[in-house]
Amino acid sequence: MKVTKLACLVLLALVATGTRAQNGAEPATPKPASAAAPEAPTPVGTPADYVIGADDTLHVSVWKEPDLTATLPVRPDGRISLPLLNDVPAAGLTPMQLAASITEKLKKYIADPRVTVVVTAMNSRRIFVTGEVIHPGALPLLPNMTMLQALSSAGFTQFANLKRIYLLRTESGRQVKLPFNYKEVVKGNHPEQNITLRPGDTIVVP
Repeated sequence: MKVTKLACLVLLALVATGTRAQNGAEPATPKPASAAAPEAPTPVGTPADYVIGADDTLHVSVWKEPDLTATLPVRPDGRISLPLLNDVPAAGLTPMQLAASITEKLKKYIADPRVTVVVTAMNSRRIFVTGEVIHPGALPLLPNMTMLQALSSAGFTQFANLKRIYLLRTESGRQVKLPFNYKEVVKGNHPEQNITLRPGDTIVVP
């Protein structure tokens, strides 16, 4: 009999718990998704203060306007061609500045235009490698690229003199020659020689 009374008490407790759960607050209704324009991510490695130059490739996106969204090269005159706007100056501006410029111009044709500009190819920022390397010629200058990183992309021939490499750089209108001893730098010596490269630098491997 005691067991029966205990079972009844447990059953009553379970029923009471279920009733409280049913009478509790209703689950929150999911809020509708925001209608704000999604922000296009900046590609990894593109600095926020990157200045657009000739030969760069840009992706210009106008939210909800597929006919105005395009991937475009920057012409040698520093301009890009967009529908409605024709020629738009791009060189010398950051992506955010160009987006603001295009937004202002589109206000004549579109209500509340939302423009995003992304640099997809930084072709205006180049360095050059010449001499006893496997891949001579122009290389895209990546953000914070060093001498060592550039040479690892170019590779050496069997005749390369790794102790007498040098960099040619134009500073204040004159050419400067900066030595680079590859064998010492890879050992951790002379880290000051492993400088950050600038657009137009030329690495010579004798």
